Amino acid sequence: MCLGVPGEVVSVDKTSKPPLARVKIGGLVKETLLAIDEEVMPGDYVIVHAGVVISKVSKDEYEELIRLLKAVSGLGGEIEL
Repeated sequence: MCLGVPGEVVSVDKTSKPPLARVKIGGLVKETLLAIDEEVMPGDYVIVHAGVVISKVSKDEYEELIRLLKAVSGLGGEIEL
C-alpha cells in the first residue's frame, strides 16, 4: 500500500519545468515535483506521494499526521519520522 507522507518545504524552484520543491520528510530532504496549483513556499507543510507534492496542509494537520503515522508504526510496521 502506498501512503502520502507529510513533509516541510525547504526550498522551491519554479524556474525548472516542471517546478520542483525540496521537502524534508523525517530526517531526509527529497526533491519532489510540485503538482498543485496552490502557492507553496519554504516553511509550508505538504503531503508527498510517489515523489509528487499532492496537497498543502496546515501545521496542525501536519502535526496530527505525524502523530498518527508514529502510532501506526508502533503496530508492527516501520515508519521513521
